[in-house]
Amino acid sequence: MTQSKVHTHYDVRAMQAGDLAEAHQLSRKVGWPHRHEDWEFVFSLGQGLVAHSDQGLAATALWWRYDQRVTRIGMVIVDPTLQRSGLGASLMQTIIARSDDPLVLLNATAQGETLYRRLGFVDFETIIQHQGASFQVPLVPIKAGERLRPVGRNDSQCLVALDAEAGGVPREAVINALLQAGEAVILDEAGEMKGFAFYRRFGRGYTIGPVVARDADAAKALIAHWLGLNPGMFIRIDIPEQSGLSPWLEELGLARVSQVRSMARGALMHTHAAFRIFGILNQALG
Repeated sequence: MTQSKVHTHYDVRAMQAGDLAEAHQLSRKVGWPHRHEDWEFVFSLGQGLVAHSDQGLAATALWWRYDQRVTRIGMVIVDPTLQRSGLGASLMQTIIARSDDPLVLLNATAQGETLYRRLGFVDFETIIQHQGASFQVPLVPIKAGERLRPVGRNDSQCLVALDAEAGGVPREAVINALLQAGEAVILDEAGEMKGFAFYRRFGRGYTIGPVVARDADAAKALIAHWLGLNPGMFIRIDIPEQSGLSPWLEELGLARVSQVRSMARGALMHTHAAFRIFGILNQALG
């Protein structure tokens, strides 16, 4: 419980489905593009806290647990009129205290970095946001024996396994939700999955991600597939800086518009997987 500058009383409680309309309006206040449906998607996969008063909802924070090893925090928003009131810190501290997982992850905007560092988070990566509606898509060749195909009814477990190899933890509920919410294309070699990319509605238009592949050339082929099918559509993609795809995306006409810092509290899992993440699902879920 925190007091604002005008001494309003705020109760911190569990987020409920009935809070999503106010949460959506709060995100619009800070300039986030999320639709009400985007809030429903992320809330359906995790849980959240809100700071609430008789004047309405003032702050939100959600979190998601993966395999009892990783907690990911996102959708941390405080009403712009209540910045530096302590509401964001209160919600974050409550979530951290409830988490038994050894690793807590988040993507931090510039406004939140100072708070997260104070809570013990350390930078480890940069996520770059690209977007645009006017792009030129070159033909990206794939290797002999490979083909791009739509997702099939029996692909879900392979998608979960490939996503887990690239990201370090299984996210079965996330992948299954994506299969309901959007479309996926698969890079296939003799019946073996070699990569995938999802495409779905989000914010002002559509988003590509997650994108998982062995190398940058395969990732480019997967991304170019969706761009080529949707000329003139407003599309967003969020990529790890170390993917090396940012200059290529800018050449296509998807401008680099912003970035966030990936931060961790706890020891990162270091893997030597054959597959890598070239595009994240979104900044909240990673």
